[in-house]
Amino acid sequence: MTDCVIWDWNGTLLDDVELCVEGLNWLLAQFGYPQRYDRAAYQAIFGFPIEDYYRRAGFDFSQDSFAALAERYMQFYIPHSMACPLAAEAPGALAALRAAGCRQVILSASPVTTLRRQVENLGVGGWFDELLGLGDIYARSKVQLGRDWIARDRQDPARALLVGDTLHDAEVARELGVRCVLCAAGHQPRAVLESAGVPVIDTLAELPGLV
Repeated sequence: MTDCVIWDWNGTLLDDVELCVEGLNWLLAQFGYPQRYDRAAYQAIFGFPIEDYYRRAGFDFSQDSFAALAERYMQFYIPHSMACPLAAEAPGALAALRAAGCRQVILSASPVTTLRRQVENLGVGGWFDELLGLGDIYARSKVQLGRDWIARDRQDPARALLVGDTLHDAEVARELGVRCVLCAAGHQPRAVLESAGVPVIDTLAELPGLV
């Protein structure tokens, strides 16, 4: 029985993959790196921790610090993200889960201020009981944030489901003791997601049937 769905935001509900590809290439150009990525090449290297993803993209931290890169990237990403739409199937999935009696929460590696702005900009805040985001721009683990919320809300992990689009989301779900479904329409491809050993769907339209 599922009475709470914990949503990842970026790449799961927010369709921002193309923007992130554009942002990566912009950042590489800003710091004088010659390589560029298309969507498939981006998805092949993306992952958490973000520091490791930046290294795979070719950034040299002895030359350019991760802090400097992250700050410059967010200068590009945050304003442009306000034009990103919801995933095409997200409204239907959100409505179906509410109709089924599920509470819905967002657990994001984004800064909480950015998350709130994006959610408000899309006019979808009313779907969610909580918006949980991090306190800085470095996109580190969501685990402690999730643990704190579960304890504060007295949520039974056995009755919760986390929906995300990366292997990190499956790792977070395991740490929180909740079930997980991954959607292959986001930042990592199906071939990568299937290694997590959890159900993988191609679009969010498939989610209500699983729940």
